[in-house]
Amino acid sequence: MSERADLRPQGAQQDGGRPLQNGFYPGSAPSPPTEPVPEAAVKRDAKPSHYKVICISMYTDDLKRLDGMVEALKARGLTKANRSALIRYALGEVDLDRVPKGL
Repeated sequence: MSERADLRPQGAQQDGGRPLQNGFYPGSAPSPPTEPVPEAAVKRDAKPSHYKVICISMYTDDLKRLDGMVEALKARGLTKANRSALIRYALGEVDLDRVPKGL
């Protein structure tokens, strides 16, 4: 080896050009084997396909109005009323022929 300083990171091994094995440098400790995930856990963690979580932007005044409507429904005894339920109901009531062109 020459008198030049060894610029490799401390603890790096000289691999003689050999490729990495199992994602590790030759001579390093292998990773522990992964255990298969039980089928019950896979089913439990599966995401539902009948709905998706989305993110939309709304003006704060519209949100206040929506929240006021939800509170009014709850005051009428609809205890399960919430933003998404009210929006889903409103979607069912929309008449596309009456939607203004400048929407």
